[in-house]
Amino acid sequence: MWANAIAAYLHYLSLGLIFASLSTELFTLKQDLTNKEGWRVLIADSIYGLAGITVLTTGILRVLYFEKGAEYYTHQPVFWMKISLFIVVGLLSLYPTFSFLMWIKNLRAEKPPEVSPEKIKILRTIVHVELFGFSLIPLLASMMARGIGANWFH
Repeated sequence: MWANAIAAYLHYLSLGLIFASLSTELFTLKQDLTNKEGWRVLIADSIYGLAGITVLTTGILRVLYFEKGAEYYTHQPVFWMKISLFIVVGLLSLYPTFSFLMWIKNLRAEKPPEVSPEKIKILRTIVHVELFGFSLIPLLASMMARGIGANWFH
């Protein structure tokens, strides 16, 4: 019972951290970033990555060992929609992450990151899409837990 509660807690906490991290990235990303803002984005993205791994790990544990069991979830189309969306958003996040990692050399030299206006626009668009995608995942989870869509393809 405790393990289930802790897994659920870490799952929800990590979702909150994902939203906080992506929001920090979105509100910090702008033209002419300072060194401090560059570090803020890089740290937020690191927290985002760790929270994403935690959501994935605790989600797998919840499906396999807790809640309603793997049999319940894996036969639901909404479960696979949720997993697909998580994968798409996770893959989409690679571009910003690699972009932010390229800033480290300048940041360590106490220089601001050099980012073109076009690149800032692309990064902000991707973060918007990530936030939208992650906002749909709890809706799909809520639908799945209530059996909504369980018979869509039967």
